Amino acid sequence: MARLFIFGLGYTAGRIAQAMRGSGWHIDASGSAGNIAFDDMDAMVRAVGSASHVLSSVPPADGTDPVLDRYGHALEGQWLGYLSSTGVYGDAEGAWVDEGSPTGGGRRTARAQCDARWLELDARVFRLPGIYGPGRSAFERVREGKAHRIDLPGQVFSRVHVEDIVSGVVAAIEKSAPAGAYNLADDLPTSQNAVIEEACRLLGTEPPPLVSMEEADLSPMARGFYAENRRVANGKAKRLLDWKPRYPTYREGLGSLL
Repeated sequence: MARLFIFGLGYTAGRIAQAMRGSGWHIDASGSAGNIAFDDMDAMVRAVGSASHVLSSVPPADGTDPVLDRYGHALEGQWLGYLSSTGVYGDAEGAWVDEGSPTGGGRRTARAQCDARWLELDARVFRLPGIYGPGRSAFERVREGKAHRIDLPGQVFSRVHVEDIVSGVVAAIEKSAPAGAYNLADDLPTSQNAVIEEACRLLGTEPPPLVSMEEADLSPMARGFYAENRRVANGKAKRLLDWKPRYPTYREGLGSLL
């Protein structure tokens, strides 16, 4: 039986695990939903060593990668995958970025450094934009009164439905994709305002008023989100993984969730 070990069995990785189990794979994992404690060194090394494939969804902590720092020595000979972020590209002033674009110049310097470390190990590094899906979408923000429409003309973001991440990672495993970075994003970068407006339309409610950044009173993390402006190209994943997003725009994605 093929064996996959997942570091960090969270929202996205849990769905990857479910899909792989459905294909007959044995899954071991760390994290709150996993079966092995991250701090149990002996059990972790045994499980990782017996796996043919290893995937990490663990983000940086204290400016470094906790998986590589503690268990990098156990990663030898396996297929390696890492769930990274398109935040490694920084601000492109609305321009398109692809896997050949410079990294490390944005606010997520620690993520860019971890991304580079996994690439040095010949991992498949999946760079992900804003992730949405069941229980985590514009619908929840609208219903909870936390949705904003901010007056920032020309500001766009890329996003991806969680199930399209799953299909991309599964394709990379099944096709033994070459090592390197892969952007998994939908086909239509657009403003956050457009997404909120579509969610409100589907819910039959009025969208929130258009406000300035100052009036929105956002958290520092949210303000950082709006400080970067880029469009993420997904052509490499389409070519090498034969991957095609099931939800190519936010419209199909939101419609499926409703």
